[in-house]
Amino acid sequence: MLTLYGIPNCDTIKKARTWLEKNNIAYTFYDYRKEPISTDKVEKWFKVFPWEKVINKASTTWKELSAEEKLAVTDEKSAAKLAVAHTTVIKRPVVEDASGKAVTLGFSEKIYEETFLK
Repeated sequence: MLTLYGIPNCDTIKKARTWLEKNNIAYTFYDYRKEPISTDKVEKWFKVFPWEKVINKASTTWKELSAEEKLAVTDEKSAAKLAVAHTTVIKRPVVEDASGKAVTLGFSEKIYEETFLK
C-alpha cells in the first residue's frame, strides 16, 4: 500500500488524494502536522530526490523564514534539519511505495499515471 505524506488542507494533497481514490489505488495518509517526520525519513527521500527539490522554496513556510535560516540550508544535513523543524517546507505530497521508498514528489497526473497505473 502507498503512503501519502503531507497536510490535509493542502490543495495539491487534495488533488493527489482525489486522483488516487478515482483510480481505486489504496493508500494511507500521513499528516506530518499531527505526527512528526523523522530526520531518517527525510534523508531517505533525499536518496531518491535531490534535497533542493524536496525543500519547496515556493512555499509560504520558506518565504516566512528569516534570511539567516534560508542561508543556513546549504546541504542535505541542513535541509533535513529544516524539514523536520518546519514540515510544511517539504514539497507535497511525497508518496512512498509499500517498501517505504519514495516514488513521487509533488502531484502530476501524467507522472501518477506512469507510476501507479502500470
